Amino acid sequence: MNRSLIDAALAEDIGTGDVTSRYFIPSDQRGRASIVARQRLVVSGLEPASGVFASIDPAVRLTPSARDGDGREPGAPILEAEGAVRSLLAAERIALNFLQHLSGIATATRRFVDAVAGTRAVILDTRKTLPGWRALEKEAVRHGGGHNHRIGLHDAVLVKDNHIAAARAAGLDLGAIVGRVRAENPGMPVQFEADTLDQVREFVAMGVDAILLDNMSLDELRRAVAIVGGRCRTEASGGITLETVRAVAETGVDSISVGALTHSSPAADISMELG
Repeated sequence: MNRSLIDAALAEDIGTGDVTSRYFIPSDQRGRASIVARQRLVVSGLEPASGVFASIDPAVRLTPSARDGDGREPGAPILEAEGAVRSLLAAERIALNFLQHLSGIATATRRFVDAVAGTRAVILDTRKTLPGWRALEKEAVRHGGGHNHRIGLHDAVLVKDNHIAAARAAGLDLGAIVGRVRAENPGMPVQFEADTLDQVREFVAMGVDAILLDNMSLDELRRAVAIVGGRCRTEASGGITLETVRAVAETGVDSISVGALTHSSPAADISMELG
């Protein structure tokens, strides 16, 4: 659980206290609240949402009606909470923020995963995440059936166009650098970004682990896959949408990265009702 993120959310929302509930809700009033799906969705964010209630009032009793990764239909319950009404209302907005944002990512991911079903392609996320939210957002992608690309700059090598330009400007040999990376970081994957088919040929010859095929047409993707011939993994990227992802998958690439999963997925429609 990302305790620091929960603490920060509580601090910015509650501050010195919930003034409205202080005047309108008796301190001893108890009740039950149900968090409910208002659209078809894939659940994600139950752990941080539960952590919000527990941080505000450990006496609140929580009963989940779903697990992360479960699909829910409109009107289906996700989480039940019972306790002091002041505590339930203080937690409402923050808990919903976690659930709505993360379920939105999981739901969008599931749509992409379903769209490429039957092909070899898997759906990947990117580093285009909200600061501080990366672990939760990447977990939401997994809940939706997607896969995580590298977590950050520290766990994999991805050589992009600016790295290539800078290294060549410094007179460095790319192949020699790949050899050094592997010698000093055994097991760390090495991937290069290619904008052209000539680059694909060059990087395959260097023996890289994967090639990111950036903003290529469907014909270029098919030709790139043929050039690679299974000697390394292929990943398509660049402006891929739900409408185009199936055609991209059918070119034979191994994976498709979609930055929009984390930076543009709409929040899922989820509400909390006192009963």
